[in-house]
Amino acid sequence: IMHLALARVLGVVSGRDAVVFGTVMLGRMGAGDGGERALGMFINTLPLRVDVGEQGVRAGVKATHERLTTLLNHEHASLALAQRCSGVAAPTPLFSAMLNYRHSAATDMAAVIEVAEGIQVLGAEERTNYPLTVNVDDLGEDFALTVMVDASIGAQRVAGYLHTALHSLAEALEQRPDMPLCGLNILPDTERHHLLHRLNQSPTHYSDTALIHAQVEAHAAAQPNAIALRFDTQRITYRQLNERANQVAHRLLAEGIRPDDRVAICVERGPEMIIGLLGILKAGAGYVPIDPAYPLERIAYTLADSAPVAVLVQADTQHLVGDLTRIDLNSLRAESIVNPRVALSPAHLAYVIYTSGSTGLPKGVMIEHRHVARLFTATEHWFGFNANDVWALFHSFAFDFSVWEIWGALMHGGQLLIVPQLVSRSPDECYALICDAGVSILNQTPSAFRQLIAAQSAQAHSLRQVIFGGEALEPGMLKPWYARAINAGTQLVNMYGITETTVHVTYRALEAADAQLVGVSPIGVRIPDLQLYVLDARREPLPMGVVGELYVGGAGVARGYLNRDQLNAERFLADPATGLRMYKTGDLGRLLADGSVEYLGRNDDQVKIRGFRIELGEIEATLASANGVRDAVVIAREDEPGDKRLVAYVIAERELGAAELRDHLLLSLAEYMVPSAFVLLDQFPLTTNGKLDRKALPAPDADALARRDYAAPQGAVESTIAGIWQSLLKLDNVGRDDNFFELG
Repeated sequence: IMHLALARVLGVVSGRDAVVFGTVMLGRMGAGDGGERALGMFINTLPLRVDVGEQGVRAGVKATHERLTTLLNHEHASLALAQRCSGVAAPTPLFSAMLNYRHSAATDMAAVIEVAEGIQVLGAEERTNYPLTVNVDDLGEDFALTVMVDASIGAQRVAGYLHTALHSLAEALEQRPDMPLCGLNILPDTERHHLLHRLNQSPTHYSDTALIHAQVEAHAAAQPNAIALRFDTQRITYRQLNERANQVAHRLLAEGIRPDDRVAICVERGPEMIIGLLGILKAGAGYVPIDPAYPLERIAYTLADSAPVAVLVQADTQHLVGDLTRIDLNSLRAESIVNPRVALSPAHLAYVIYTSGSTGLPKGVMIEHRHVARLFTATEHWFGFNANDVWALFHSFAFDFSVWEIWGALMHGGQLLIVPQLVSRSPDECYALICDAGVSILNQTPSAFRQLIAAQSAQAHSLRQVIFGGEALEPGMLKPWYARAINAGTQLVNMYGITETTVHVTYRALEAADAQLVGVSPIGVRIPDLQLYVLDARREPLPMGVVGELYVGGAGVARGYLNRDQLNAERFLADPATGLRMYKTGDLGRLLADGSVEYLGRNDDQVKIRGFRIELGEIEATLASANGVRDAVVIAREDEPGDKRLVAYVIAERELGAAELRDHLLLSLAEYMVPSAFVLLDQFPLTTNGKLDRKALPAPDADALARRDYAAPQGAVESTIAGIWQSLLKLDNVGRDDNFFELG
């Protein structure tokens, strides 16, 4: 019973269904009569493996008893011998926890004195060589537990887990002997309540009653001549923005648009894009953003799945949307400029943004007005956004970071600087634009900001806040930023978030000392009107410091996925504290003592690269459909610190080149989802369990890149550019016909 209780505690804190720990053997069991009276130290410590998974409690007790009984036959075997037999190479220890079951207290020496007359006991002291040691003293009518563990963990805390596990085990044996061992609770009621309720209390209610477009209309009335949008040399005031959006809305209403309908928008980056989004909201519909740079197959799927009533287009994009009802944004000058009156509530649809899907198909996430409204009211005390702020729209409007950028600016009466696509890809030009335009609020993925740091010149900027999102932040990359005095007035913030919970979930204000952190990604505390849980596979709360899956509940949880009832049932679940809905993120993390959370990566094959959330399964499925491909695996590699990239591994049935595979993927996947290298293998490496060994997949070489036939650079300029590319991409040579992005 004691061994099984400790095993359950270790299973919870390690996330495993089978654990190994040491157990102390008396060493006298095989000595026969009188063995207990022999003088000397005979005890021995040996490893014990205990299963605490799906098997029943009664069966688990029996199995543990049988293993302990079997172990008695080896009570004199050395631990070194056990190590050699285990396959676990020294110096890695076989175990780091130990249980010592004693039939009397360690300080009770009366029995020893009776055996050896004339021997005087001067004192006794307990020591351990293991990070965790549990001593169980069998006192006859009851037991005494002694826990020795690092002070940062707390012996009293571990003892509490053991006590609860023992109580749960005894209760299960009496009432539910067939319940699975993994269902035994180890958390005391007070700690469970603390994790589920006290840590997730909201001190106040944050308003979610505003309609997004109503906020913009209010600013248009209060400051009609204030600049709302900037793009190249264009300036659009709030009055102009509001009136042109009204024209869009009236045209949509004439087409029969009703609340909760969906209207797609496929336009190039510029003021018309924002005008179209606002007009759709004013008409009562939810917008479905479609980046015209996406492959035709992806655009076609998004349109078919979202089934929009109409599509807003421009002359250059109307050919992308097929036979749907098309409305040209530049042909609406005759429409009314008066605010339309549409009966809407905050629970009506605001937008549907498509994210990568594990089945090979993207999925549309439905977000309502109230979700966006509360995002800004619940974070206002941290940021203090106002009408003096200049925001930069850096990201595609089909990426949910744009929701924060666009409506963060316009719902607060600020300016939105629309960064041209080519400028967004040039760190030097981007930094110059940020400085020249007086940008005060910048939102970046860590990958993009790393490049911006490298491009930073002596030109002064006006950045008040830089907010990271989209992918995990490695704080060490910020050292050069903090080293420059010019950046002292800028607050850097790291925010963890997901599309299904309305952009952001947590907040962490960064400081220079954070740049010294290694191997951690601090994401801070939850937004106050959200609940953030760290749960195990059975959706039970885990102790503080233990790694588990992150679940998000509260006011930001999306309506769900469009047309995906089964997936909704799998990902949007009942909140264990409130009974309302929460979202299963697939991300790993752990709660820290201060109530903040440390992000520890994905729990599945989904990754984030340069801010884009990518389902590796979607790429693999598309790659496997290529003619001549027998099998394919895609992983995210980081062979150089900070340079995470997608690499595909292919088993081919015929001769295939990287360029052919890349071209196939580009037919249906966005460019950011296309691997930078393609490695051809005869077979995939496997683990001893027969599973794919991803860690053994080789690093790509130059042959894995989508290279053109080599033609030497001509002239000084081409040679210089080729040299820069070689240095950046770690290549031996670059030809004049090579493409920088195809090379990785």
